[in-house]
Amino acid sequence: MQLRDALFSSESVTEGHPDKVCDQISDAVLDECLRQDKSSRVALETAVKTGLVLLIGEITTRARLEYPNIVRRTVDRIGFNDGSMGFDARSCAVMVAVEQQSPEIAMGVDSGANKEQGAGDQESQVTVEYRGGRPHKVQAVVIAAQHEDSVSTEHLREAINAEVIDKVVPAELRAPDMKRMINATGRFIIGGPMGDSGVTGRKIIVDTYGGMGHHGGGAFSGKDPSKVDRSAAYAARWVAKSVVAAGLARRCEVQVAYAIGVAEPVSIMVETFGTHVVPEEKIEKAVRATFSLKPASIIRDLDLLRPIFEKTAAYGHFGRSEPEFTWERTDRSDALRQAAGLKGAA
Repeated sequence: MQLRDALFSSESVTEGHPDKVCDQISDAVLDECLRQDKSSRVALETAVKTGLVLLIGEITTRARLEYPNIVRRTVDRIGFNDGSMGFDARSCAVMVAVEQQSPEIAMGVDSGANKEQGAGDQESQVTVEYRGGRPHKVQAVVIAAQHEDSVSTEHLREAINAEVIDKVVPAELRAPDMKRMINATGRFIIGGPMGDSGVTGRKIIVDTYGGMGHHGGGAFSGKDPSKVDRSAAYAARWVAKSVVAAGLARRCEVQVAYAIGVAEPVSIMVETFGTHVVPEEKIEKAVRATFSLKPASIIRDLDLLRPIFEKTAAYGHFGRSEPEFTWERTDRSDALRQAAGLKGAA
């Protein structure tokens, strides 16, 4: 397949960006733990705002940690050392809510005399074999389900198999030797905020395409539709589905990039992975002619100024059939097809 000329936009931020300040503080704490104790187990979240640093998470270590000193040293190195900035390493408050790692998580991660170290992060995961770009067989299903103390592991596994896996994965898609790994470490009583800390926006791949598609990197939840991290991702979904529904391609990914304060997108790119029936450049022109991807237009066309977003915050923002998910519509596919020079409905 011949590669075509195209625009592709990539974002970056400097070390002073609030999100990266948080990343640097968290990793500074991790470094200090490992400096003193190489067997440390660390899962730390940091949040910052004017005059405040909040640390939450789980740390199991023999290291003696002076959290305020680590935080102030890191913030000072970054350059926030003047009160006029609204954030000063010398005067910012440091709040700490750190506990030990859940023993049930540790049990799955720590290596024993005859056991290799296990993976430390995972809840539910499906591995699908693709052939010719289409799903062929499900090869593995992995589930970690919290349960009451009175429920045995055997009963839980039977219930998950019968009520979840067998009902969700069609029989024709199950590989003959499909692996079913349910609570692989055994019992899972302590979970939720008691067993692990959480912050908004740390499951952006769960929210979108499970790693199958590219991701802009910005979280969705907690952001009103004026933030294109959210609204433009919804619009890109709307456009990509319309391209496929219009019969212009069998597979489509749309990238839209913006400059802050500017309404018109900096770039729009359509990638069809070789499945297009008309040139991709022509599809891009048809998209521009059929859709306005200015933030105000997206908000208007997808009716986003409604209290619909709590429903999006679990089980994915895409591929949903509820009426609130307006970006799943393909109502402009005929107009898009005509704009691309194809006659008749798809």
